[in-house]
Amino acid sequence: MFTKVMTAALNGINPFVVEVEVNATGQGDQTTVAIVGLPDAAVRESRERVRSAINGAGYRYPYGHSTVSLAPADVKKTGAGFDLPIALALIAATGKNLDPASLEGTLVIGELALDGIIRPVNGALAIAVHARELGYRRLICPAANAAEASVAEGVEVYGVSHLAEAVKFLDGLEPLTPAHCDVKGLFASAVSRFDNDFSSVKGHGMVKRGLEVAAAGGHNVLLIGPPGCGKTLMARCFAGILPQLCLDEALKVTQIHSIAGALPPGRPLVTQRPFRSPHHTISDAGLLGGTSNPRPGEISLAHHGVLFLDELPEYRRSTLEVMRQPMEAGEVTISRATGSCTFPASFMLFAAMNPCPCGHYGSSLRQCRCGSDQVQRYRSKISGPLLDRIDLHLEVSPVSEEELVKRPLGESSAQIRSRVEKARANQRRRFSDDSRTNATMNNAAVQEHCLLDDTGHKMMRRAISDLNLSARAFDRVLRMARTIADLEDQELIGAGHVAEAVNYRTLDRRLW
Repeated sequence: MFTKVMTAALNGINPFVVEVEVNATGQGDQTTVAIVGLPDAAVRESRERVRSAINGAGYRYPYGHSTVSLAPADVKKTGAGFDLPIALALIAATGKNLDPASLEGTLVIGELALDGIIRPVNGALAIAVHARELGYRRLICPAANAAEASVAEGVEVYGVSHLAEAVKFLDGLEPLTPAHCDVKGLFASAVSRFDNDFSSVKGHGMVKRGLEVAAAGGHNVLLIGPPGCGKTLMARCFAGILPQLCLDEALKVTQIHSIAGALPPGRPLVTQRPFRSPHHTISDAGLLGGTSNPRPGEISLAHHGVLFLDELPEYRRSTLEVMRQPMEAGEVTISRATGSCTFPASFMLFAAMNPCPCGHYGSSLRQCRCGSDQVQRYRSKISGPLLDRIDLHLEVSPVSEEELVKRPLGESSAQIRSRVEKARANQRRRFSDDSRTNATMNNAAVQEHCLLDDTGHKMMRRAISDLNLSARAFDRVLRMARTIADLEDQELIGAGHVAEAVNYRTLDRRLW
């Protein structure tokens, strides 16, 4: 008997529909199953999981030889999410417990345990969105994925916890209530909670101002200072001054984290901007995404959020250099022999480093023990092209004893965030896009929106002459000046805005 069940798989972060076709011949001395259609090892092993699950659920396995075909046949199939659709197709092929007609208009995903329990899979939200776009009326998925998949409004999502429950539901013997998620209510009621607040950071007034500019315009930032001066603390506080994700951004971030298996349990929707902090031993594939079936790397998991690289020179230079193109394009393309896939990677880079190996070069408090060659080798790990892509270079000095002991607490993160959100509102009106920021403007947008007044023109010409700015650095300065003007609700960019922006680009000229 011939049966067919529709399921879906992932190519990178892009879902595609797979037809699970079963031809149960009923012939042969032994009960065997052959799976064709470029299955990987996990899919081939599903034969044994499916056989045990069907028997454990009390259903009969098709007698004789059966062929399971996964179409399209020329695309490699990976993962254990094919278990449930294969099992349902085999049960329907016996012609007794399940009517094949009940599977029409339904997409099915799920991994099976040996006793028939259905385990969660990655990428349920992305698959649910794809099912809605293709016009499927319902999705059957593991119960643990139901809340996440129901975020994709427009398709009925039914969560099942056991193979027998799925069969009875499809046969109409055990009705189920579709999962529901009040996306807008969940998003509106989300409260941002952060462990670190800028009110606890004493001193560093100029650095805080620079970080406010970075958050307001989505600019990349580098902090340089000795150990213990507060670089990591301010990076942790930085997450608290970023504006909240808009709904479209939250849905995209949730899809990426779901596909990567990084979605926190019990949280069907990511409502806070990601803050990723990979260790300096991370590989190129771990940062960009990779393996034979490419999955999102750290730069994609930081999409619409922050990628924090502490102790920047400790990362392999090759690993840092592969970020250059994604930082410009906002996406990364992974190519393999079997094809390529593109991951979104629009992130803010927040990096921190010491000025030298011992960390005390230029310090008035402790003597540097490094030779000039050591200092140069240490700094040369950061290339000029990568530095050019970092908008703000901020020097962090140790806090004085008076500031540390007597200075009152500074502004809270909430106060700074309110100004950041006003600047972002100006950018939304300018670009008519919730996700675009000044840092992501292309050349045409820079020419259109970064208009200088007479004093601003004079200051910019002087900066180009004195600092010998590259074309990319010139554009970065203009974008930062636009952000500073947005923080002050100014339409034209003046000399003060340009001077402050140029000041954020001078540190690399002194140290490199």
